[in-house]
Amino acid sequence: MSFSFSKENLGKERKLAKISVPALKRVGGMAVKKSDEGDVIKKAAPKPERTPDKAGKDYKGIVRIFGQDVKGSDPLKRGLQRVKGIGSNLAASLTRAIERESSINGNELCGNLSDQQIEEIEEILKNPVKHEVKPFVLNRLADPEKGSARHVLGTDLRFATRQDIMEMHETRSWKGFRHATGQKVRGQHTRTTGRSGMSVGVLKKAAKQQKGAAAQKAQETGKK
Repeated sequence: MSFSFSKENLGKERKLAKISVPALKRVGGMAVKKSDEGDVIKKAAPKPERTPDKAGKDYKGIVRIFGQDVKGSDPLKRGLQRVKGIGSNLAASLTRAIERESSINGNELCGNLSDQQIEEIEEILKNPVKHEVKPFVLNRLADPEKGSARHVLGTDLRFATRQDIMEMHETRSWKGFRHATGQKVRGQHTRTTGRSGMSVGVLKKAAKQQKGAAAQKAQETGKK
């Protein structure tokens, strides 16, 4: 049996595939919505947050670490990465320092941490060099203010970055000039990327049309 893939046949197949049922509010935990054609579109209902199996007696769903909300279901290493300025490498180093300096397990859920334990963690985060964290994972190896390696986190990191850019503006360095004009700073190519403003291709096309019209007009006047 042959079957031709025409627009009419494809439309019939699509109609047969759809099952038209009456609109319902909720069926088996699924949010159901009726479309304009009478077909039912099912949307998965949001799943409630499940309490982890390792949750202790004083488990908290949200924990505040260094001014950042951290999920209680996250292990300590993953929870530290939610703080601005801490990546995976630094989080691993800090977790080892926390295990060494205190009695906190690195795989402990953040929701099981007590207030005293969070204070101990924040104390290590404020000065990681003091707690034998390697300097190559820090974000300010030669800080111009203190003249030594240190690590800046949270809102202090945002402020320090803004101050560095302002200093580049004031010294009129090339990076400061690129920051001021909104261009790429680190030597990237900008021929096809990083464009802003009006589209260049449209302007070229319009200029070419004007040039062609002017040439045609000049040719007609020359014939006369």
